[in-house]
Amino acid sequence: MLYDIDDEKQEIEKEEINKSRLRKKAIICGIIIACCFFIMSISIWISFRNKNKIDSLQIQNEAIGSSKKLSQSEKKQHLQIQKHDLKQIKSKFVPKQNPNAQEQITNIYYSEEKVAYLTFDDGPSKNITPQILDILKQENVPATFFVLGSRVELNPDLLKRELDEGHYIANHGYSHQYSQIYQSADTVFDEYIKCENSIRNALGNSTYNTYLFRFPGGSSGGRYADVKAQAKELLHNYGVNYTNWNCLTGDAEGKTTPEELMGCLQQTMQGDGSIIVLMHDASDKSYTLETLPMVIAYLREQGYTFKNFYEIF
Repeated sequence: MLYDIDDEKQEIEKEEINKSRLRKKAIICGIIIACCFFIMSISIWISFRNKNKIDSLQIQNEAIGSSKKLSQSEKKQHLQIQKHDLKQIKSKFVPKQNPNAQEQITNIYYSEEKVAYLTFDDGPSKNITPQILDILKQENVPATFFVLGSRVELNPDLLKRELDEGHYIANHGYSHQYSQIYQSADTVFDEYIKCENSIRNALGNSTYNTYLFRFPGGSSGGRYADVKAQAKELLHNYGVNYTNWNCLTGDAEGKTTPEELMGCLQQTMQGDGSIIVLMHDASDKSYTLETLPMVIAYLREQGYTFKNFYEIF
């Protein structure tokens, strides 16, 4: 076969070019492998260092926590003495009827003792109530939840958690629709019974009674004042008590910033010893969630202790 010299040179040049490309690829692959190995080594070293730091911080925090507990135990400041022990709570403690309950509830408003009853209406809600419970648990603060039967049916597990963590479950009716609730004293009582049944079903306890009702919108005044007055008598005949509030954050009155909520709290609690604080744990009350730690801290600074209505029932 005939071929000329130029063709041979071209073939040689091609081979050299190919060899050069292979060498470059080998070098690049080597560099990539080396970089990957270096990055893995750095990552392992950083992870090991961070783990040591975390372990160290955990040990320090445990030590600090133990120290704080000891200090609080010694000083006995801001401690809530539970009326019902953990065994009672875990066995789903059922409130007992108290013939003097209404009088004792009324006396709260005139007491000079610095006691705060934190109350939450309109729950439970899936997005807000669990986080409120987390804060209360962290702060070791008991509260009272005035629940809606319609919300209980949607979130029965949250109701169980409220009970298991020592909070008092009270009744706020079923629908929260004023035109439906306040048609007559009988419709108020029907709302109460319907909510009671929702609570019993959620707890799996057919004998559970809250004995405590909060009228949507309060127990007096407004266009339904006459119906409310009649309903109070009817509820009383069945051993059901009611309560309002003498302090609030205004979270259902258009106040949406921590500054506004704290300002309303401070203004409405002036001149009172014991306070029943109105707040809400409905699904749109993210600002209540944000402000709750500030509320607890402020009340403690003012010398308040915290109780719920297990103190009466």
